[in-house]
Amino acid sequence: MSRLEWQRDGLDWPNRHASHFIQAAGFRWHVQKMGEGPALLLVHGTGAATHSWGGLLPLLAKHFTVVAPDLPGHGFSELPRTSRLSIPGMAHAMAELLQVMDFKPAICVGHSAGVAAVARMTLDRLIDPRLIIGINAAVMPFRGLAGQVLIPVAQMFFRNPLMAYIYAWSADPEKVEKVIVSTGSNIDAKSLELYARLFQNSGHVAGALGMMARWNLAPLVRELPKLSTPITLVVGCNDRTVQPDEAVEVAATMWPQAKVIPLKGLGHLAHEERPPEVADVIIQEARLAGILGA
Repeated sequence: MSRLEWQRDGLDWPNRHASHFIQAAGFRWHVQKMGEGPALLLVHGTGAATHSWGGLLPLLAKHFTVVAPDLPGHGFSELPRTSRLSIPGMAHAMAELLQVMDFKPAICVGHSAGVAAVARMTLDRLIDPRLIIGINAAVMPFRGLAGQVLIPVAQMFFRNPLMAYIYAWSADPEKVEKVIVSTGSNIDAKSLELYARLFQNSGHVAGALGMMARWNLAPLVRELPKLSTPITLVVGCNDRTVQPDEAVEVAATMWPQAKVIPLKGLGHLAHEERPPEVADVIIQEARLAGILGA
């Protein structure tokens, strides 16, 4: 299985100067760290990598010490044993990484499936943030046809390593752009090129498929009402991947700890479309929580 090479594929990686490679939980992670202030953890979603925070990370680094890892098997982080790709496995692996870094996040910001990993870490008392912010949080099981087809297909693909190669060979830039547009987002040409680079790499594809194949959200949904940490759900109103009304449903089960902030005109990759707008929301929520001073 091929992997992305830092000295070839990472030469123009966003915020490259902030990148580090750290051994933790039995494999090597690619991590970006930048800024000064309260500790803030950024966790990307399935199929993405630290490039997803390219525009947002420097804005947050003006107020926080920000750590953003490539999740296991994604981007430039190594592909671990398969148990590390489940929600509990990924949560514990990430907790080991933070322990090695001596990093204790006061605020966690996750995107899509990254929110589920953050919630699991918090529920299992692996971290103790004062605030969680979910951007288009994917914490509910896929419904309808997606739930019946998407996960079984990912499981089938992951059991056959050849499928990752086939998918990578077929992931030309035009197809990747169609996938991104189908999420309800419009991102710039450079970001599209980076996604194409990821999807054309069989190792990254294997990591994403492995994560999807083991992504059982039912236990997490049952436990979400136990989450005592305040959570703000930031919702792109044009999101076609996670239906915006799911955030209202999730918030209702967690009331009064949860609230919803809608962002008009933005899709699933809201933080990539308009980083300053999303940064303003995070900074304001951190101030309201007393993590940042006025």
